[in-house]
Amino acid sequence: MYYNEESVIFYDGEFIKAKDATSNPYSQSLHYGNGVFEGIRAYKTSEGTKVFKSEEHYKRLKYGAEVMSIEFNYTEEELTRLTYELLEKNNLQDAYIRPLIVVGENMGVFSAKDSQLIIQCWEWGKLMGNKLLKVKTSKFQRPNPKSCFVEAKVTGHYTNSILASNEVKAAGYDEALLLDMNNNVAECSGANIFMEKDGKLYTPPKGHIMAGITRSTVIDLCKENGIPLEEKHVTLEELKNMDACFFTGTAAEVVGLESLDEYQFPLAWEKSHGYQLMKLYKNEVVGLRNKRKAS
Repeated sequence: MYYNEESVIFYDGEFIKAKDATSNPYSQSLHYGNGVFEGIRAYKTSEGTKVFKSEEHYKRLKYGAEVMSIEFNYTEEELTRLTYELLEKNNLQDAYIRPLIVVGENMGVFSAKDSQLIIQCWEWGKLMGNKLLKVKTSKFQRPNPKSCFVEAKVTGHYTNSILASNEVKAAGYDEALLLDMNNNVAECSGANIFMEKDGKLYTPPKGHIMAGITRSTVIDLCKENGIPLEEKHVTLEELKNMDACFFTGTAAEVVGLESLDEYQFPLAWEKSHGYQLMKLYKNEVVGLRNKRKAS
């Protein structure tokens, strides 16, 4: 699904076939989850392949390395150049891109000094599909921000997402909703959440959530298109009184919810702000919005 015999990855300074990659069995990333990654998308546009918000993604990758005390010396410009080169070598235009920083040997619980950069890419549709989602509230909470850097995409943090997803999928649901330590709505297993009530959108503020780049893009689109939005804490009870709801993320893009637990969102998806923003976001990533402005 992710690679074949001809797939090329960037691996520790060179381009190699994915099938030829090896891993160090003593890597601290393997043993303790001390690694950092990003999820980025490239889109086919009328002006060729465009990596969406590459600088923002790579700044966040470097932030993750910094807070985890991982040595990493690539610049955003170098990382972007390598990404375009990798896409070209794999003959991909619409693609998902996964940069990953792994660290070397260290069985102690302090950061290993050396690191390796791996960049992979593959064709991948919307992670959660296009249908409206049936969501269940998970018994697992989003990590306490005093226990880790919640805005860094550290590999080990995502065991939390796996636990929540496994739980709700076993119960027949599409996706999990996680609350924060104060029992406020946080996000799903891999995307941010927006909620609509009486024509206004709400989304949890930064602090207990992953500050998503897609989330930020949607907030900007709301400002540009006159869609009222407020960043505020929302309880689960308040969420179950909302008119509509949607998730946002690089892999998921914008996807609507049908229900949460026993609650059915009453507003038709096609009449919601989420549906409008799904269209606006697609125009944004493929460059249609800028083209229309220019004309």
